[in-house]
Amino acid sequence: MSSLPLVSVIVPNYNYGRSIGLCVEAALAQSYPNIEVVVVDDCSTDDSARIAAEAGARVVSTGVNSGVAVARNLGAEVTSGEILVFLDSDVAMHPDAVANAVRLLGDGEEYGAICGTYEPEPLIRDSLIEEYRSLQQYYLLLRSEGVITTVHTAILAMRRRVFEEVGPFNPALRHTEDQDYGRRISERYTVLSSLEVRGRHDHDDTLRIVLDKVFARARLAVPLILGRRHLQGGFVTGPRAGASLAAPLAVAALAAPPLWGAPWALLPLALFVLGVLGDLDMYREVRRHRGRLFLGYFVAVNFLVNLTVFAAIAVAGVQWLCSARFRHLYDPQPRPDAVPSPAGAGRG
Repeated sequence: MSSLPLVSVIVPNYNYGRSIGLCVEAALAQSYPNIEVVVVDDCSTDDSARIAAEAGARVVSTGVNSGVAVARNLGAEVTSGEILVFLDSDVAMHPDAVANAVRLLGDGEEYGAICGTYEPEPLIRDSLIEEYRSLQQYYLLLRSEGVITTVHTAILAMRRRVFEEVGPFNPALRHTEDQDYGRRISERYTVLSSLEVRGRHDHDDTLRIVLDKVFARARLAVPLILGRRHLQGGFVTGPRAGASLAAPLAVAALAAPPLWGAPWALLPLALFVLGVLGDLDMYREVRRHRGRLFLGYFVAVNFLVNLTVFAAIAVAGVQWLCSARFRHLYDPQPRPDAVPSPAGAGRG
């Protein structure tokens, strides 16, 4: 064991009592032997900190709730592993996830980070919307396997020296700190998304929460994408953007038949079909896993998600024009001398 580098698994947590026990148990059950698990609790108001401690993790507190970026930074500060694995508190890793991540980091010195992926089934199966979100996220991560220019922080492994070189997560960002960090690290290193590093994710189980998160993350991604002048692949691609545009156009086109006559009823149908074609590969994957009946539900929910993405981009466009602060949200921050000791943090 002494010849293996110590791996520090850092789990930011805020009110994830539902899943934190499963997360910690899976982290401690890794086949990789030289490991420590630290949960950084962001002043949770539930019993998740107690559950994490009883499951066997070392638990530290942030003192004041400040966001997931600050939690991860504190975790890096209080641990001593040569390799850091940032793990969301609602993800249970496969037993070989850490071992595979360490091997991949060792196989290619050019890799600055290894990102994990999800299984198509959620960690806790208790709602249809959770089944939708699990399959959607599984597909998007499946299609982004390989070299990427962002990071997926649900399971993110990197050498400590890379973290120290790139700098800590931006503590001012609560929702898109991963996209900001992906931009910064990919300027220096290659980032690999690998199906060999997997886990089950406890996705949100209500439509309102899913749409709220989709809106917030899509809106906040706009200044980063515009600043980079290109779509970043994986979650943000040309066909996906086209599907998000077709959805609101199909809704708007419903006004055409009353205005111009019955033949115009083909217009909203055609636009809806275009939206389906933009996500056709994903729908094929859903049908393969869950069959036609669930596919109908999936298409309907995904239509709402695409409408939400479009609304978020529209709002972000207005903010981009009117707010210099929004345009410069991801401008490089001054580097601190060391990873800051935070006032608080929590998982977003």
